[in-house]
Amino acid sequence: MDRAQKPIVVEELNRTFNEVNVVVVTRNLGLTVAQSTALRLKMREGGATYKVTKNSLAKIATKGTVYESISDLLTGPIALASSIDPVAAAKIVVEFAKTNDKLEIVGGAMGSTVLDVNGVKALATMPSLDELRAKIVGLVQAPATKVVQIVQAPAGQLARVFGAYAAKEAA
Repeated sequence: MDRAQKPIVVEELNRTFNEVNVVVVTRNLGLTVAQSTALRLKMREGGATYKVTKNSLAKIATKGTVYESISDLLTGPIALASSIDPVAAAKIVVEFAKTNDKLEIVGGAMGSTVLDVNGVKALATMPSLDELRAKIVGLVQAPATKVVQIVQAPAGQLARVFGAYAAKEAA
């Protein structure tokens, strides 16, 4: 990377740190290009990003952001997984790390809260933002559905009673 590209990379990383809700720091211990591409595809599908970066540039980019506290984690060959959804990046990285021992989770942060490896794994077990929204919609709709069933039940019972009387009179 030449000197002219470094400020652009720092600015891009800084913009990312200001937009996302979670950053997971991983260490690459010999991922192949195919494995790295597969991980990037999963990240993109899940609404997250995965970027291999230089430690020094990432440390500069964290300055002035809520993620400044992760600068201690930025050592060795690292990559940053990030997402706006507070769970997406952690969930994808943890799932990928289960099947690939060449990806090590170092830690991360959710805003100014620094997470260790166990914190990232715990975050990955939580439901995503979309799953939570679906549950809330289900909870809101459930009482309305039950009210409609209860209101319709007496009318249905009356119709059956009248039908039975009509059948009895016709017979």
